[in-house]
Amino acid sequence: MGLTRRAFIAGGLASVGLAAGRAEGLPRLTNPCLEGLPQDFAEHPLVRDAWAGLDPAAVWDAHAHLAGLGDGNTGIAVQHQMAQPRNPVSYLQRFFYLNASCTRTGPGSVDARYVARLRHLVAELPPGCKALLFAFDWAHDEKGAPLPERSTLYVPDAYAKEVARQHPGRFEWAASIHPYRADAVEALERAAAEGARAVKWLPPAQNIDAASPRCDTFYRALARLRLPLIVHVGEERAMAGAAAGALGDPLRLRRPLALGVRLVAAHCASLGKDRDLDRGPHGPVVKSFDLFARLMDEGRGHGELYGDISAMTQANRAGAALAAVLTRQDWHPRLLNGSDYPLPGVMPLVRPAGLAQAGFLDAAAVPVLEAIRRYNPLLFDFVLKRQLRWKRQGFQPCVFETRRVFAAAA
Repeated sequence: MGLTRRAFIAGGLASVGLAAGRAEGLPRLTNPCLEGLPQDFAEHPLVRDAWAGLDPAAVWDAHAHLAGLGDGNTGIAVQHQMAQPRNPVSYLQRFFYLNASCTRTGPGSVDARYVARLRHLVAELPPGCKALLFAFDWAHDEKGAPLPERSTLYVPDAYAKEVARQHPGRFEWAASIHPYRADAVEALERAAAEGARAVKWLPPAQNIDAASPRCDTFYRALARLRLPLIVHVGEERAMAGAAAGALGDPLRLRRPLALGVRLVAAHCASLGKDRDLDRGPHGPVVKSFDLFARLMDEGRGHGELYGDISAMTQANRAGAALAAVLTRQDWHPRLLNGSDYPLPGVMPLVRPAGLAQAGFLDAAAVPVLEAIRRYNPLLFDFVLKRQLRWKRQGFQPCVFETRRVFAAAA
């Protein structure tokens, strides 16, 4: 995930190479939030080619964040220091993500504006396309008690469910249930009955050890209900962690896989390093992506492992891991597209010119993509990924037809 990208903001935006972005002709730092995609762009050959061979009704954005400030009786809660100028990193994060989602419209309207903008963006996609909206549970302690004071964001299941209920043609929803909660299985069964399509975890921020036996009852319920579990893996630079330790290690997913859970490894662990637990608790620290790749190559086992490609075009991720997922055509039936919305609206975070310079993109596509992003970052993200190539290999259509993975959870 993440709703906030601490790596991007910290150090005066240096982590995404802002100076390099200027050198590559980055058009602007902020989202202009234009509305009404011009017909010339909607019907541009790049856009037509992007939809060729796809069934729009099967195209779900499998990684979209629901957020706000809690100013609309939604139950959303945001860490208060994000609104304090004396905390410049958090304050700057808040600015960029409000701008990315075009919600800087004054007090009392941010939550509603966030949904309205996202609904507008999805409505500019062909009929049948949907976004899977994530709830986000509190961090919890080892006894299962919520920790609001250590939680960067809280988005209740009830709100995610209600937004999807109000707009069923464009939105689905994913619950977020901490497995240490005393009522975790009860909450899971309720979410499934109310139409949740998946469950979302961000272990470092929520203090979840996916390898812990205390999760087993929850895993068995997930497998029985056929609800996919979407888990952030790899380094977490998004939210302030509620737990010490490398809870994003991909190898921790072996436990839920062994219990039959359908797992989606968010971002394909394309950032950071983790300990190779296969070589013991003091094994070497290696690239997180290499551990994810090991799991993918081990086969499905009892459960099923997928990876989502959200965030992989970001400047701090677009390298060897992106080249690997493009060329590993045998993985494509188990890769899922997601936008990580609202991040495509953070203008310096994804640089088409940089992707072209690195050999992932035809330079002729750059100005068209940048123009589309000024109006619709979701469409931009989709068309960009359909254009990506490495050694003449791009993502197969099945990567974008993600509904098949979540449709069983009806």
